[in-house]
Amino acid sequence: MSSSEPDPDASVVVPVPPPAKDRLLHDGRDMFWSMAPLVVICILLAGVLGMCSFAPSGPGAGEVPAFDAPAALGADAEVLKFPVRLPELPAGWQPNSGSRGGIDGGRTDPATGQPVRALTSRVGYIAPSKMYLSLTQSNADEARLVGSINPEAVPTGAEDVDGITWVVYEPGEGEPIWTTRLDGTVQLAITGAGKPDDFRTLARAVQTQAPLPT
Repeated sequence: MSSSEPDPDASVVVPVPPPAKDRLLHDGRDMFWSMAPLVVICILLAGVLGMCSFAPSGPGAGEVPAFDAPAALGADAEVLKFPVRLPELPAGWQPNSGSRGGIDGGRTDPATGQPVRALTSRVGYIAPSKMYLSLTQSNADEARLVGSINPEAVPTGAEDVDGITWVVYEPGEGEPIWTTRLDGTVQLAITGAGKPDDFRTLARAVQTQAPLPT
């Protein structure tokens, strides 16, 4: 065999072309479409953040919901059939909520001496101090009414409001409760986050009023 003939068993080296450059590196249109989703996300995020605001002192005071206390208490007086009073509060007090309820075994039937269901009428107020207080009027016994508000509350003293004694209950945790009995038939209870002056104002506003017609 001549030395000039190719060796059929020799390996053949085939040149490999260099890897193609990523199209994103040289095609402006591809780069635009790859970035477009990110741009859209950034715009949406900026819009959401733009609707938010930072209040270093906490959330601002919202508008107090309107509640027609005269109409609600007038209806309660007709339905519940025990003396219900409409507090005459000074300017700046705003009623914001109300409800009727019941307390099973909440009062003692004078005829039978047995516990029977008691009824309640509650209205919530926002005081000028921006604190919430509620007034509950009920035919329940004192201990049952206070227990329905906070079963852990215990009597700790009394407050005199223009000659009317309000027994003060304090729970281990929670808000104080002031309660008194008017005319021997209706138990009142005030509770909330207000200051003592707020409690006094609400107590005076209700105890001086005559019962609404039934």
